[in-house]
Amino acid sequence: MRTSIATVCLSGTLEEKLRAAALAGFDGVEIFEQDLVVSPDSPESIAQLARDLGISLDLYQPFRDFEGVDEAQLEKNLRRAETKFQLMTRLGMDTMLLCSNVGTATIDDDRVVVEQLRRLGDLAEKYNVDIAYEALAWGRFVSEYDHAWDLVRAADHRRIGTCLDSFHILSRSTDLDRILEIPGDKIFFLQLADAPALTMDVLSWSRHHRVFPGEGAWDLSDFLTRVAGTGYAGPVSLEVFNDSFRQADTNRTAVDGLRSLRWLEASVTARINGSVGANFTLDLQPLPEVTEPRGFNFVELSTDDLGALTRQMHQLGFRFIGFHHAKPHVQLWSRGDARIIVTEMIGPADVVGAARDEAASAPVSAKVPSQALVPLQGTFLRGIGFDVDDSTASMERASLLYAVEVPREQTRNDEVLRGVFAPDGSEVFFHQSNGSTPAWVSEFGTDEDERVSNIDHINLAQPSNHYDEAVLFYSSLLALHAQPSQDVPSPSGLVRSQVMSSADGGVRMPLNVSPSQSVEAAVRGTGSPAESYPEHVAIACEDIFTAASTAVERGLEFLQVPRNYYEDLAARFDLDEDLLQRLEQNNILYDRDERGQFLHFYTSTIGSVFFEMVERRSDYQGYGAPGAPVRLAAQHRRNAGL
Repeated sequence: MRTSIATVCLSGTLEEKLRAAALAGFDGVEIFEQDLVVSPDSPESIAQLARDLGISLDLYQPFRDFEGVDEAQLEKNLRRAETKFQLMTRLGMDTMLLCSNVGTATIDDDRVVVEQLRRLGDLAEKYNVDIAYEALAWGRFVSEYDHAWDLVRAADHRRIGTCLDSFHILSRSTDLDRILEIPGDKIFFLQLADAPALTMDVLSWSRHHRVFPGEGAWDLSDFLTRVAGTGYAGPVSLEVFNDSFRQADTNRTAVDGLRSLRWLEASVTARINGSVGANFTLDLQPLPEVTEPRGFNFVELSTDDLGALTRQMHQLGFRFIGFHHAKPHVQLWSRGDARIIVTEMIGPADVVGAARDEAASAPVSAKVPSQALVPLQGTFLRGIGFDVDDSTASMERASLLYAVEVPREQTRNDEVLRGVFAPDGSEVFFHQSNGSTPAWVSEFGTDEDERVSNIDHINLAQPSNHYDEAVLFYSSLLALHAQPSQDVPSPSGLVRSQVMSSADGGVRMPLNVSPSQSVEAAVRGTGSPAESYPEHVAIACEDIFTAASTAVERGLEFLQVPRNYYEDLAARFDLDEDLLQRLEQNNILYDRDERGQFLHFYTSTIGSVFFEMVERRSDYQGYGAPGAPVRLAAQHRRNAGL
């Protein structure tokens, strides 16, 4: 599948965008007119740069406000079009995007539009240029893809085809069945964008909130499958208008974009395998198939405050298993199947130097996230191990999706454990599980804890400018599902939260970003708790009150829940007075729905990490969302010394 990306997706100058697209691995680019207009380089120089980089210039765009006008205006528009054709000749480009008229159209007559398209086609013929006519979702008289196709078909000109843009089609919830009526060779270009489910005017939605495939709410696998069924074999291009993308690192955004297309390509390949009778000519390549992870194998925490962290874990009922046989600064704690590796940082750089050395020589498409290269300090969540069916396939898929392998110090007797960097700089490891105690545990000693306990969920903080990238990362690499995002009120504003989970709930990971979070504060292992959004590990237990009483006996410092919360709880639920008192005495929060009940308490924060103990009753599947503002406010007060 030939991949392309519009320069409007990326930050930087036109020259920087071309280099980033090439280094990421794209086959071509769309040149957005404004990028060329503001460039000091001549069209010939841009064309030469593209040749030197080994990428094609696939589409010049956009040409606006052409059709549906009177004769005098049409003549002006044709002269304007001819100057663009001449420019395209200098660039060595042969396809131009024509958007349906949104500003100057005065004639709502398809016969007039068809004739004007023919005249544009005749002019384009002189310059060997193809015109891809696209229905903008807010077009004055043409706003639906099927209407645009009807006009192109009626024009019946070899230089006039259509452009299908997923945003303009899906944002209007247009019936997709007519896509298969369009011959593939009359689709002159294909543009893809995903988007979150928002209720707003479509123009603002389009200009500011598009995201890459897999990062939004639409089923682009179905959309691309339909287009592939027409016999379309041209470039599959990204056209994403997004304020964050245009402020982010150019190279990183380009890699994220290509990852989205490779994931989408594999998704479509899986859909069409075995299909009979469809006209599939798009060259689609699969990825190694992976199933959802079964659960969390371990969590790794790094700390420069070992005493405080291990004391809190002991208070929660974790048992010390031992030190690693070859790494005395690494130890293992467990509570049933909840296993936490604690790495004491020897110095501020820790093992980051190895990652930095690798990053220096890696291609741009395989760069270690910048968050993984900063000096580390404090207490923070360093990595997560997932139980997977096939660790080799998981690692191969991750590599093909441009994730970078974590350099790992390993002795001869250690179990082979491989992983990659996540977008936030944390480490993701793939452990091939057979349901028994992992072999790597023996590197620390013997674990014979028979308690029924496991890691219920892990709450991760994300840098605000790479939040969407994280959603795609976990869905494409680990086959996790993105749940609808929610906004949670906190003293500093709304916290955006989106859960990534497996279908059976074995893996649950809320991803959070705070509105007050700066890029620096969002980097794990930097900043103070007051500056950064904390992360936490939630441990499941059978009896929350037994866990709380054990913690009290061992001196645990609970996160204090205000009396007002319990008065509100009494108003919302008809709870037994004894239960209500026990909840308040132990700082336990409570929620209930039609499926069950959820009881949980929080610890104080150490560095940027805290723990949550949870008990799920019956079939409760949530996370106690009504209590989240209470927790956030309590943490804010404590971290601010109030």
